[in-house]
Amino acid sequence: MSLPPKPLRALGDMHHLANSCRAAECESMTAVSRDNRPDIADLLAFYASAGVDDALEDEPLNRFAETAPKPVERTSAAASPSNGENPAPPRSTSVSRAEMGERQAAAPAVRAPSGTATVPDEQQAALARQLATTAATLDELRQHMAAFDGCNLKFTAKNLVFADGNPNAAVMLVGEAPGRDEDIEGLPFVGRSGRLLDRMLAAIGLDRTSAYIANVIPWRPPGNRTPTPHETEICRPFIERQIELVNPKVLVNLGGPSAKTLLNTTEGILRLRGNWRVHTTASGVAIPAMPTLHPAYLLRTPAHKKLAWRDFLEVKAKLRALG
Repeated sequence: MSLPPKPLRALGDMHHLANSCRAAECESMTAVSRDNRPDIADLLAFYASAGVDDALEDEPLNRFAETAPKPVERTSAAASPSNGENPAPPRSTSVSRAEMGERQAAAPAVRAPSGTATVPDEQQAALARQLATTAATLDELRQHMAAFDGCNLKFTAKNLVFADGNPNAAVMLVGEAPGRDEDIEGLPFVGRSGRLLDRMLAAIGLDRTSAYIANVIPWRPPGNRTPTPHETEICRPFIERQIELVNPKVLVNLGGPSAKTLLNTTEGILRLRGNWRVHTTASGVAIPAMPTLHPAYLLRTPAHKKLAWRDFLEVKAKLRALG
């Protein structure tokens, strides 16, 4: 009479059987997934939900293939010497530091192609100031900005976002930088924050035909990141010249970055808002400026809409006083 298997052995057999089933199931799922590839619409929807909204190249690049080491050729047994002699030992492939330095010195220098992004510097800022000064009209300023290659943001943006609205309006509103929707359409404040700004203007009797809207930065930073101080300084001459050419009666700074750049202050927007400041142009014209909260901030913090409402009432009263 044979004894039943030990419990531990039976448990081990069950684990082995379960692992075998899992392996078979994985093979089946792999086969199904290879035959049933995901729909392109589902794949694009996945990319959009993951935050992928820009394609930098038309064709994908295999970075591993570019840097993969060359496979080492192995000598087969059939190619070994048949005369019974011992084959010569393989040569060492190690390279000394001196030889590596000689090879690097002899290699040609890799240079960036012309027309690519450059690191912002003082020379580019000086060129921006020169171009902005020579622009006699808004059209000339826009042409200078479109031809300017000194800001690296231009090479990652789709469009130059110059302005929208009436250049002869009495009020000019200046934000920080374009977002995704603005970059696609080439106009400032056309997304959710733009729709909120339209409602804010309508509340004081204005619209885009009676206001002029622009940004400190005319190109969208990649990923909607905050522009660096160098990028802001390079673009500053353009927006200052744009304000000077429009010559509005009232300037509205939408958000802290716009207020800090155009009012030369380091105070936060919650301390600045609601208090009249002055923006002085290069020709010495003093323009009353009202710092207020950015519409994008108000979408994230609806409780502060009442503060922006008070600021826009101040703007309405100032426009009436100035006639």
